[in-house]
Amino acid sequence: MLMGGSSLVNVALSIIRNKALAVLLGPEGVGLVGLYGSIVDIAQTAAGLGLGGSGVRQVAEAASTDDAARIAQSAKVLRRISIVLGLFGALFLAALAFPVSNFTFGDYQHAGGIALLSLGVFFRVVSSGQTALIQGLRGIANLARINVLAGFFGTLISVPLIYLFGAHAIAPSVVAVAAVTTLSTWWYSRRIGANPPPMSMRQFSREGNMLFRLGIVFMASGLLTFGAAYAIRLIMLKEGGATAAGLYQAAWGLGGLYAGFILQAMGTDFYPRLTATADNHAECNRLVNEQTEISILLAGPGLLATLTLAPLMMSLFYSAEFHGAVELLRWICLGMMLRIVAWPMGFIVVAKGAQTIFFLTEVAATLVHVGLAWLFVSKLGAPGAGMAFFGLYIWHGILIYVIVRRLTGFRWSVANRRHTLLFLPASGLVFSAFLVLPPWSAMVIGFVAVALSGLYSLRMLVELLPLESVPAFIKGWITKSA
Repeated sequence: MLMGGSSLVNVALSIIRNKALAVLLGPEGVGLVGLYGSIVDIAQTAAGLGLGGSGVRQVAEAASTDDAARIAQSAKVLRRISIVLGLFGALFLAALAFPVSNFTFGDYQHAGGIALLSLGVFFRVVSSGQTALIQGLRGIANLARINVLAGFFGTLISVPLIYLFGAHAIAPSVVAVAAVTTLSTWWYSRRIGANPPPMSMRQFSREGNMLFRLGIVFMASGLLTFGAAYAIRLIMLKEGGATAAGLYQAAWGLGGLYAGFILQAMGTDFYPRLTATADNHAECNRLVNEQTEISILLAGPGLLATLTLAPLMMSLFYSAEFHGAVELLRWICLGMMLRIVAWPMGFIVVAKGAQTIFFLTEVAATLVHVGLAWLFVSKLGAPGAGMAFFGLYIWHGILIYVIVRRLTGFRWSVANRRHTLLFLPASGLVFSAFLVLPPWSAMVIGFVAVALSGLYSLRMLVELLPLESVPAFIKGWITKSA
């Protein structure tokens, strides 16, 4: 609830940011925001060497021993390595500013902006290491505060900059947001391992090697994920110009807004807990089923609502100029519905430390996603990018289920099978209604699906809570409808 609450505040702040960017910059400017974001994501992932993910795992393992000295040593190594890697990453992107600009945009006009983004890479790599410390120790309240502070000050800085300087302020706003986030993570992590015991060079190297071994796999996975996002934006840019790239950015932002809020809130504490029980298959599977059930019940009605209200949401969150992204948004929502089902299972592979399997699944996902996007966008236009995302999660969901079944004997619980058989067909029905029926008829079907699924989710969620924590009016409704 802490992470969900902070994410909800960030959703509200992102609505303000998205609306401001849409009005001030239009689809072309929003497309540029997406491309700059992809460049920073890739550079940060390459520079960070996966220390964000491996750091959480290593700190969580140290915390499970209750050894304060070991926690302090892990913190010291993670902090120092993050700073060094951040500096290297910043210098590397600055040196490649001209080639990156030419490869992405076909000219050198954006080289200055890309060089400035190198500062954002430094701040984000350092911030990632500090966040890993907090998450590894399950400092959920502090992570929630960081989310809110970063979102608030990010909005407070970026919107006035864009208003005053237009598209020229996109790169400075990215750097400013990264700097504010780094300051927030430093403030809440500064006392972790504040007085570490002396470490020999051998001890430092051993801790560093442990971070890098798993971190390289996280880095490779991140490069594949962000590389795929970058490649799809390039495909959109080449096929439909900056406007098409902006439509994709808008649809992706809206499609992932609600589901991303749920998955981030769930995953912040889920990953460290799963890592601590990775050798206990029964407990591991129980946690994944628990996570899947909560994710489906929380995200399902919201995704159905996004499917139903896609045109209205596009106008509300962006502007009328973005209506061309409505069909694309609906395809992304279908993919997100599959993602919330498959997402918790993937953490089993990470928690078990199955590095080769994890890497190969990410390679397969990247090839399928980019390959489908290249095929569909060239033949069907912008909606093809959404179809590619939907196709990716059909493939990935089946693949990851087969893998975790072999690793831990995982099976979906009866409740999760029931929830899945409700929400997936409901999504398909609402989506199909907008393809074959008049808009108002399809809207009625969508509203009915949202209302029924919302009531169903509310009842199921209430049954999972201790009775004393349920509000009286909801408790009364449950009793009457039982």
